[in-house]
Amino acid sequence: MITLEQKQFAQIKEMASHYDRLLVLGCQTCSAMSFAGGEREVKELASMIRMERKISGKPGDILEDAIARQCDPELVDLIGDKVRGCDAVLSLACGAGVQMLAERFPDKMILPGCNTTFLGVTEELGVWSERCAGCGDCILDKTAGLCPIARCSKQLLNGPCGGSVNGKCEISKDVDCVWQLIIDRLARLNRLEMLEEIFPVKDWSPAGHGGPRKMIIEDLKS
Repeated sequence: MITLEQKQFAQIKEMASHYDRLLVLGCQTCSAMSFAGGEREVKELASMIRMERKISGKPGDILEDAIARQCDPELVDLIGDKVRGCDAVLSLACGAGVQMLAERFPDKMILPGCNTTFLGVTEELGVWSERCAGCGDCILDKTAGLCPIARCSKQLLNGPCGGSVNGKCEISKDVDCVWQLIIDRLARLNRLEMLEEIFPVKDWSPAGHGGPRKMIIEDLKS
């Protein structure tokens, strides 16, 4: 999932202060799962903005809504009338959702209410950790299902480095050395011979260094 965190209220208040009629719009997938922008967070944030405006004497209306995905144009268009009836939208989605709104409603200001952090997994309630860097050339079949691009501090393809001590990364004793994890998992699978393969210099072009990436499935194009 894409993990997000809601911006500090002081930042949100400053962004929203220029607009009288504001729509606080949540996203019911990744943002909701990150507890950053689901229905509950929309209601809480909208109430905080209303209270702050009442105290400061600033007029205006604060509306609220949430849709399943802000990155889907068909779902975004369903709230078109509500968006067009506002001065601005405070989006509690990831950066992709914010940009989708901006593309579909070019005459409206779209404000980001969250910071997009990483692609990760849920370790436990309230704890997420990064697992994928979206590099566009997955090598997990060669590294026992563990990603050195996202989980190695140096993004080493042939590790571990000399800074690994007792299975921990040199940056912190709380960070596992992913290459040690890879070695341990390959040993468990009786596939240690896979470590004899030397990775060549990585081709980073699929990672988007040539500009924004686009994926097209020809059979689905209209």
